[in-house]
Order: sequence, then C-alpha cells, then structure tokens
Amino acid sequence: MPNQSVQVPQDKQRLVNMTVIALVGQVGCLTLIIVLGAVFGGMWIDSRMGTRPFGTIILVAVSVPIAIFVMLKVVRATLRKLGMDSQPQVSPMETNREGSEKNG
Repeated sequence: MPNQSVQVPQDKQRLVNMTVIALVGQVGCLTLIIVLGAVFGGMWIDSRMGTRPFGTIILVAVSVPIAIFVMLKVVRATLRKLGMDSQPQVSPMETNREGSEKNG
C-alpha cells in the first residue's frame, strides 16, 4: 500500500516533465519554422525584385517578434492545460485570514 501513495506523485511529476520536454521541442520547432520561412521567403522576394539582402533582412527582423509571440501563446496554453497559470491562487485559509483582518 505505501508504494501506491509514493507512486502517484512520481507519476504526476513524470507527466509534468514529459509535458515540459514536449513543450520545449514544440517551441523550438515552431521558432525554427518561422525563421526559416522568413529566410527563404526573403530570398525568394529578393530574387524576384532584385533587392539582394533587404527583403531577407526585413522578413527575418519581422519574424523574430512573431516567433516570440507564438512561443508565448504556446507556453501559456500548455501551462493552462497543466493547471499552472501565472495568476497566483489564494488558498481558502488565506481568504479567511484576509477577511478577518478587514473586519477587525
């Protein structure tokens, strides 16, 4: 019986660890796809318009904030699914303590 109570937290921790590993891989792949898409798109625009490095430089510069935005959205969505929101959660004990301090 004691093995079962110890096993549950380890399984939950293992699930969280695997989710974090998957999240890092997903964010890395998305960032790579966005930046490579910008590089190849910029090279294609430069070859069509004859503006050798400028199209590539502009698209790569624009892709960096887009990649950061996408990364934040993916991380927040994953944390929300795990129940680890960035908003602090107040326990019922703290709520009762705050209420009694206001009243008295």
